[in-house]
Amino acid sequence: MIDRQRLEDIVREAGRIAFDSWPGNGHALEVWEKSHNNPVSAADLAVDNFLRRELGLLLPSAGWLSEETTDAPERLAGGLLWLVDPIDGTRDFIRGMDGWAVSVALVSAGRPLLGMLHAPARQEFWHAEAGQGSWRNGERLVASSRTQLAGSRVPGDHLPPEDHDLTLVAKPNSIALRIAMVAADEADLLATLRWGWEWDIGAAALIAREAGAAVTDAFGGPLNYNKADPRAFGLLVTAPAIHGAAVARLADRARELAG
Repeated sequence: MIDRQRLEDIVREAGRIAFDSWPGNGHALEVWEKSHNNPVSAADLAVDNFLRRELGLLLPSAGWLSEETTDAPERLAGGLLWLVDPIDGTRDFIRGMDGWAVSVALVSAGRPLLGMLHAPARQEFWHAEAGQGSWRNGERLVASSRTQLAGSRVPGDHLPPEDHDLTLVAKPNSIALRIAMVAADEADLLATLRWGWEWDIGAAALIAREAGAAVTDAFGGPLNYNKADPRAFGLLVTAPAIHGAAVARLADRARELAG
């Protein structure tokens, strides 16, 4: 059995390492691009190195998949996997904004078993365990119970014309924190229509699901983890009663964009 308190301590310390380098605290930060329009900072790598060492000591049998580490195919051989985004929301992080978080999930047999998000700039710690519920700062989370798609709160910067009946709410850069907004009943719907990575969503998807939200890919299908290709097309996290309507509304767009 994993030491959950030790896991929380590790994730909190990872958040402290990131927070101590955060430009929002007035720190200078080394930043470069991994690829076009894909920034990374020295803090991302420092947190990644810390988590890989400490989580490896905590559970040596688990594989490793992280945004900032070269993928190793041997992760596919075992049933357990650490799924990590050392700083989700790097753009907000490097701008000195608070919409970023450390994301850690433990995956078992292709499903998240434990998930933790630490957003120290917001003084938020989120966690969930499969079948046991989810919490933010010790308060149990209950997802949105909205029953009508029209008027649903969506974290974003703008809405396309066909979604004019939805309601924009402020969004953090971190996709994990946007997912968690549905878990905390601060949003009713989060949708992406692009290819995304497992490490972006593993912890937050479990937090949302354990709070009672519906969590699927863009087509309404289940999310699987520790795949040979660690991507999925789209993400849909909603209040349960509006999930079917959201899938139907996005269906044509999802098929076109997925190719």
